[in-house]
Amino acid sequence: MSVAEPQWIPSQRQLTGARVVRFARWLGERGVTKLADPADYAELQAWSARHPGDFWQAVADYYEVDFADTAEEALPDRTMPGTHWFPGATLNFAHHMLRRGDDGRDAVILIREDGHRESVSFAELRSQVASVTARLRALGVGPGDRVVGYLPNCIEGVVAFVASAAVGATWSQTALDYGPRAAADRLAQLRPTVLFAGGGYVFKGETRDRRDAVEELRGLLPGLVHTIAVRTAGLSIDADHDVVSTWEEAVADEGGRDMRPVPFDHPLWVLFTSGTTGHPKGIVHGHGGALMEQLVSPGFHMDLDENDVFFWYTSPNWMMWNAQVCGLLHGSTIVLYDGNPTSPTTDALWRLVADLGVTVFGTSPGYLQASARAGLEPGRDLDLSRLQLIGVTGSVLPAACNAWVRQHVSPDVQVGSMSGGTDVVGVFVGSAPTTPVYDGEICAPALGVAIEAWDESGHRVPPGVAGEMVITEPMPSMPLSFWDDPDGHAYHDAYFSMFPGVWRQGDSITITERGTVVIHGRSDSTLNRNGVRLGSAEIYQAVESLTEVEDSLVVGVEQPDGGYWMPMFVVLAPGIDASDQTVELLRSEIARRASARHVPDEFVVAPSLPHTRTGKKLEVPVKRILQGADPERVSSAGAVDDPDALQWLVEYARARGV
Repeated sequence: MSVAEPQWIPSQRQLTGARVVRFARWLGERGVTKLADPADYAELQAWSARHPGDFWQAVADYYEVDFADTAEEALPDRTMPGTHWFPGATLNFAHHMLRRGDDGRDAVILIREDGHRESVSFAELRSQVASVTARLRALGVGPGDRVVGYLPNCIEGVVAFVASAAVGATWSQTALDYGPRAAADRLAQLRPTVLFAGGGYVFKGETRDRRDAVEELRGLLPGLVHTIAVRTAGLSIDADHDVVSTWEEAVADEGGRDMRPVPFDHPLWVLFTSGTTGHPKGIVHGHGGALMEQLVSPGFHMDLDENDVFFWYTSPNWMMWNAQVCGLLHGSTIVLYDGNPTSPTTDALWRLVADLGVTVFGTSPGYLQASARAGLEPGRDLDLSRLQLIGVTGSVLPAACNAWVRQHVSPDVQVGSMSGGTDVVGVFVGSAPTTPVYDGEICAPALGVAIEAWDESGHRVPPGVAGEMVITEPMPSMPLSFWDDPDGHAYHDAYFSMFPGVWRQGDSITITERGTVVIHGRSDSTLNRNGVRLGSAEIYQAVESLTEVEDSLVVGVEQPDGGYWMPMFVVLAPGIDASDQTVELLRSEIARRASARHVPDEFVVAPSLPHTRTGKKLEVPVKRILQGADPERVSSAGAVDDPDALQWLVEYARARGV
């Protein structure tokens, strides 16, 4: 698994000039801590993990966080869960989003797959945020209210989010490719006051009209007061000035630049879990925690500043949308892409990187693999001279992808594999400009993250041995709570039930002797296709609503070559055969009721499916069997309601050569 020497090493310029190194020197100059070598990332990381309060206070001081009220101490109590960071402090996330960036510089650039391009400067962004802030206040929106979006990737979504934060409201969104009921499963929980809604989006060469979906969603949101209609892909719902106004009206309002200071842990945004076991759970993050994480993740790990152009291919459904928008905290130009990453041709994203002079490009292993399969030569055919970092997340990065980048993009560009999640809207492990890269491994734990690998008994495993990924010290970006979880039971159950007082992430990892990290995949049943977590419950609801289907089971399988296979096993009703027509019915129903992203890679007809004795689907054991695990070690025949059905799945896996 491990290789002897790194395949990429930082240049002398990176070892001395990276912001993370300047920060390490600053720590010594300020008397916070004296490091033997400021360019030694491992030394800095170890200190930050051992002393989380000192580290995060230093981050606030280094970046000159503008507190309206200050805290006496960053971290008075390190107990998890329930940690309170910077108690008594007040600030506003939106204020920090607009602090940096020269007025005339592009703040946000939008590119659609059909070639449409638009942008706003930092001056225009500040003006639009001020206007939309005034509009929200005129609608009575203030602290404690919720504002939501049903939008494609668009500039208006960025403005709406920042304006919501400015008035102290809480933001959440889903993309337009979600069906209205799937969107309502998330957004209706929040009982939003205002909805920002697009009219359409472009995908795979087609303009998708979503006006009817918007109208249906509006009827599914209890307590909705007003909708602001945004024209996207040339489409918009009709205005009705009592309950629907236009984006043009919102940005025409006169607005001031004042931002309401709120407590450090005031809710900023709600991101939703995949909905694997029922309705998606809303994860609530605070102004202060999100700010601290997004100062460190892009600022130190990606070295972002006012000279950078930051592009991550993502969707409003994924936490990477939130992370990319936070490039604005550093004065960077951010690039939004709306469409299919391989339309009209596989090199679409590489051409965008070249045309816009992107310096930090975020993508998935799947896109790198598609580029390799297509025989692309981006480094030869395009001007990628400004590109410094290719960030990769979403699934396990195969070593072959690193080699392909060196050979076909540039040997000088760092490939920064990273892993984090919706849980913290940030990273647990990743790279920095000063960390060498070993193919097939993630460079190091992130700053401020006390990561270990434990066995099931709660003991730390030796280097080189796989274990459960745990975080033993609090992070400011850990969730404030789950939405509608007043006693904190669901929150505790999600992260702290296995190891009391210690965060369990749900990933199986190995920490090597040199401190790099290998992630083997999820240790639970969450579907994670190309970095986007999907709700199996929504897939089941779609398929099992059909009279043609009696039972179903969907799993996501991380494969040894870095691929991801998502099969669905179905038990058909008597008299229904596995024809192309039946498969197409399943595909279309899932796409209609959830989204096209939820459609499995393959439908496999099974005679029956096993469950636990209490009737639960056996997602985790079946996933492990399809990954080659010993069936007797992942599930006991005596613990299932139909041992013969379990044996059929075992034989199916063997027939596939697993």
